[in-house]
Formats: sequence, C-alpha cells, structure tokens
Amino acid sequence: MAGPTTDPALYHHRDVVPIRRALVSVSDKTDLLALAGALAAADIEIVSTGSTAATIREAGHSVTDVATVTGFPESLGGRVKTLHPGVHAGLLADVRLDDHKQQLGELGIEPFELVVVNLYPFVETVRSGAEGDDVVEQIDIGGPAMVRASAKNFANVAIVVSPESYPAIIEAVSGGGTTLSQRRELAARAFAHTCEYDRAVATWFAEQILGEDDLPQHLTIKAERLATLRYGENSHQRAAIYTSAGGHGIAQATQLQGKEMSYNNYVDADAALRAAFDMVKPAVAIIKHANPCGIAVAAPNALDPIASAHLRAHECDPVSAYGGVIAANGTVTLKMAENLKDIFTEVIVAPSFEPAALEVFRAKKNLRLLQLPDDWQQERMDVRLVSGGLLLQDADRFPSDIDSVAKDWELVSGERPAASEMQNFIFAWKACRAVKSNAIVLAKASATVGIGMGQVNRVDSCRLAVERAGDRAAGSVAASDAFFPFADGPQVLIDAGISAIVQPGGSVRDDEVIQAARAANVTMFFTGERHFFH
Repeated sequence: MAGPTTDPALYHHRDVVPIRRALVSVSDKTDLLALAGALAAADIEIVSTGSTAATIREAGHSVTDVATVTGFPESLGGRVKTLHPGVHAGLLADVRLDDHKQQLGELGIEPFELVVVNLYPFVETVRSGAEGDDVVEQIDIGGPAMVRASAKNFANVAIVVSPESYPAIIEAVSGGGTTLSQRRELAARAFAHTCEYDRAVATWFAEQILGEDDLPQHLTIKAERLATLRYGENSHQRAAIYTSAGGHGIAQATQLQGKEMSYNNYVDADAALRAAFDMVKPAVAIIKHANPCGIAVAAPNALDPIASAHLRAHECDPVSAYGGVIAANGTVTLKMAENLKDIFTEVIVAPSFEPAALEVFRAKKNLRLLQLPDDWQQERMDVRLVSGGLLLQDADRFPSDIDSVAKDWELVSGERPAASEMQNFIFAWKACRAVKSNAIVLAKASATVGIGMGQVNRVDSCRLAVERAGDRAAGSVAASDAFFPFADGPQVLIDAGISAIVQPGGSVRDDEVIQAARAANVTMFFTGERHFFH
C-alpha cells in the first residue's frame, strides 16, 4: 500500500504554514536579535540551546531551553544537546497525517514550524591554521541532523541556515506564515549547505591521511549559480556562471559597467588574466578567442607604465585586437583609457581603475569593465571536465624566482646574452605559456611582435608567427612551448632573421636542431621544461 505522501494533493492544502514554534540554534549570531525580536513580538515560542538561548534571553525575550524539551541536560561539553526524540519528532512529524498528529499527542511532543540553524565554524577553524582536536571539536553533529530533518519535512517546516534569509522569514511571520514554495527553496539551500559542510570535513580528513604531494582520493566540487547567461559559446546553447566556494577569481569580479557578460567573455577574460599576471612588471594582455594577440610589459622609464604596456601589446596585431578582451595586472589609468577611445573592445579586467579612466569609459556604455576582488590570485589547481569525469592537475605556474632559474638554462648554441637582454628571453618564455599549443612567440624588448598558436604542427606555428611579425621578426627572440621535433621549424625562424630561440629541448633530433642554430650563429637555450596549453 502506497504511503499517503504519494498523494500530490497533500502538497497543496498546507501551502501557508503559520509559525507557532521555532527552534533556534546558531553559531553565527549575525542579526539573531532582529529575528528573535520578530518571533517574540508574534508570540512564537522560541526553543534554543546554549549561547544562542543566552543571547536571546539577555535581550529580554522569553526562551525555552532545549533541555526542558528533552528532559535531558546538555552533556559531554555540548556534544549532546538536540539529538533526542523530543526534538527530532517535532522536526520530522508530518502533521498532515492523522497518525503522526496522534503519536505526537501520545508522546507529549509539540511540532516545530521554523528551524533556524547554522553550523559550527569548521571551515573558518581550518583556515585559521588550527589542527587536531581543535578542528575535530568544530565538526557539527546535531546541527546537520536538525537541518536535514527539517529540510526533509519542508511540507511542514521552514529551515533557515543563513542570516541572509532572516528578512524573508520576518516578513512571513507578519504575513501569516511561510509558503510551500518558500519552504521548498529553503530546503534546497539547506541540503546544499550540509553537503558543502560535509565536503569540507571530508576534505580535511583526506588531507590528514594523504601526504602533501598526494592528490585527493575523493574530489567534491561545490558551486552556486551566480547568473544565467544569454547563451553559451553559441546561441543554441544554454549557459550559466557558477561561483565556487572560497573562490577568488574572474567569477568573483565586480562588473562596473557595460552589457552583461557572455560565456565567451568569461573564457577570454580568464585567459587574459593568465597572460597578464604571469608578468611581474606592469603588463597588459589582449585576448581573442582564448588566444593572445598581444602581450607586453611597459617600456623602460615609461611615464605611464600600464598605458605603455597596452600600446605595445596592441601594436603586435591591431587587426586581431579589434573586439578583443584586455587584462591589465595594474590599475587602469586615464592615459590607457584615452588610448582605448577609438578601439572597439569587449571587456577590460583589472585590479582597479582610476576614477578619471571610468569617466572616459562611460562614453562606451557597452564596454564591460570588471574589477578583480582584492584577494584575487591564480588558482593552485586546474580542473577540466571530460566525458564521465574530470581531470585535475597542478596549475602551470612560473616560479617567482624565474630570473634565477633562467641562469640554469642550458646554452646549446651561440653566446650567452647580457643580463639585460635575458629579460626579453624570459618574457618570451612566459608569454608562450598563455598561447594554445603548438605555441611560438616572437618578442622584442619584452613585447610580442608575432604569435603562432593552435596549429597541428610546430612548423606551421613558426610560419604563422613570422607572417604576423613581418619585418619585426628580424632580431627578435623566439620561444616555443615544447621541443622542436625537426629542424624545419627553427629554420623558418632563422630564415626570418630571429636572433635567439628558447625551447625546452628533449627531442630525439635535438642534435639536428642545435646544428641548425649553430650554423646560423643563433643563440639557443634549453629550459628543460615545457608549457603545453590545450
């Protein structure tokens, strides 16, 4: 015989549930007294625990201690408070059912219509650097049990896990009760809340078991929808952007002006950040279809470094820069804004913008401006979805002391350049990491002059980089994200007049490649490390 809850009609006749009794037990006391005051003013019985009860009572409101409900004192240092039938029967009773109401009466238990619970600050405790038992004591047991019980019984109970929901509950108190749709939405948030909490606990335990260099055995990713986008990469694809817990990247950026961001805008803006923030000096990257069409640092002694970096990046490929996405690793100045007046740009993302620059950009009302969060930083790990699963890897990052690392590059051809000239070698090597494989970058004075990207063989990337550079190829430094399998690729570069090549080395035909460089008196370094970017 099917249970009565299979009857859809039961979900309609209790649309609005008046609140007569509330269970309140919170770790985060934000706006607690505003909520408690509204409940007390409406003569709603407040049942509470420990410090929550004390806080409400000190404010002058009547509170029923949970020990009075359970007939059992809080014990074991607070580990046992609400884990009792006197509480959980009141949370789980489906009062639409006569037998449930009858049993509550026989047991002398009153139901709850509102439960306000947030959990021990486990994540904050771990983040503070605490260890061992100090962390274990912040693993909430009774809280998640109450949250899940109340969420399961959303037909009768409203479960609140965040102060953000207090205003809606206060309004519901004065309006006669909570609605079914409101309770269902609160239940969904509640289950997501306990899911994220369990994920954090599980992750902490896994880290205690694994060594520092191990990857997790289990990986849970929690994200909340920030916005629904107009469409995805193409107009027939649905899309949304989600923010991950603890995230501090492009998804957390503040949009200061412009049209709503698109799926492709976010992808390109993130790629632009990857390129610009690889550079220590003031730098700008211009991205089109996830590939750079210009990367540069400021010219020496530039009066306005970030404006200088933008102009130098733009000069690499002005045609492709049309409709591009720009990232700056420093404050966007008035001068940079003025330089962009007549250049069609989709997005500019930066840590900050001068007020005068914002005034200039207001004339371009469709231009999207994104300001990074103060705690923005590049992610430590990369995650990519594949059919039926996902891939996890360490993010490809350059060491902060790359100048020292470059001193250990193996010189296999030509003369070692002066220290000042090495900066261009290092710039080219960094820049090629931001280019889709197969990647070839030509650079002069720490600015790209030609980029070959995404080709299915390296020699075609060499040809593309040379073609885009034109006469500027002569005397430039070339960087390759991976080794040259044959000497034909380097020969294309040599014939165009490049002066040096930086590459990982490691091909079975390295000797042939080295001989080609030596024959042309071209400097060549082996870095010993590749930077594929798929």
